[in-house]
Amino acid sequence: MELTSLARNPVPSGAVVGAFAGYDGAPLRFARWEPTRSPRRGTVCVFQGRAEFIEKYFETIADLRRRGFAVATLDWRGQGRSFRALTDRRKSHIEDFAEYDKDLVRFMKDVVLPDCPPPYIALAHSMGGNILLRAAAQPGSWFSHMVMTAPLIAIADEKIGMPQGLAQRLADMVAVSGFGSSFVPGGSSVPIEMGAFEGNALTSDPERWNRTKAVLEAAPDLGLGAPTVAWFRAAMRSCSRLNAPDFAGTVKVPVLMLAAGEDHIVSTRAIEELGVKLKLGSHLLLPGALHEILQESDAIRQRFWAAFDSYLESAVAAA
Repeated sequence: MELTSLARNPVPSGAVVGAFAGYDGAPLRFARWEPTRSPRRGTVCVFQGRAEFIEKYFETIADLRRRGFAVATLDWRGQGRSFRALTDRRKSHIEDFAEYDKDLVRFMKDVVLPDCPPPYIALAHSMGGNILLRAAAQPGSWFSHMVMTAPLIAIADEKIGMPQGLAQRLADMVAVSGFGSSFVPGGSSVPIEMGAFEGNALTSDPERWNRTKAVLEAAPDLGLGAPTVAWFRAAMRSCSRLNAPDFAGTVKVPVLMLAAGEDHIVSTRAIEELGVKLKLGSHLLLPGALHEILQESDAIRQRFWAAFDSYLESAVAAA
């Protein structure tokens, strides 16, 4: 469960790394850090997108610690160095997003609440944003505020390549037929970041792209390929829940969602539509950004951090 460190992507100092038991006892990797400056401002819990891993967020973790925050994070089940259910470990697989919900409960109760200072703020990307929005609709949230980058409210139409309703029905048929653990059509075991930088849909920053690629070359076990049909089916079902007419009214936690202006992975329109409906929420478009806002160019990241700092400045009192 150790962290992989490279000269161009060193482990932030003072890391506490280990495993906690997921909802079913499966080992899931976590890491946490103390802030590097005073006064302490609480803890930011970082929640990854699909196929990501803790090492990818070292730069962001350092940025947060310099702002006076402790940081806690985990590898979701099925990725990073957490438990993977399938024999083919390169398949991104889940049966139901409710599994992530239950693992989130264990992470908070076993890792965050005992050892990390409040208040608790969620910083979630893509799939992580979907999971945290589900949590924000439940009573008694641990989080005072949530910040999300390119949250998965709906998969981008161009990513699916067919009407969303038809895609969901086909996924249901394939899963029910016993092929839920198969890759989605056209999917492979090769991580996206192991391909060419040119034309990628994740980031316009070659340095950060190559940094992630170097981590995967040094630690191939961290890599993850395309999702399975079951993962896609579960994601579509969860997105349907977030897009239900009554969902926005159930969200009780203040949320800031940042959408990428050039996102071809998740639907920017869906983020904007939900942002308008949320009583405690707001949204901001970052023009020119590809999907992975926190892995983007310095200029785009600076705009993100300006929005983050402004949003939390009055919300999080220094401890």
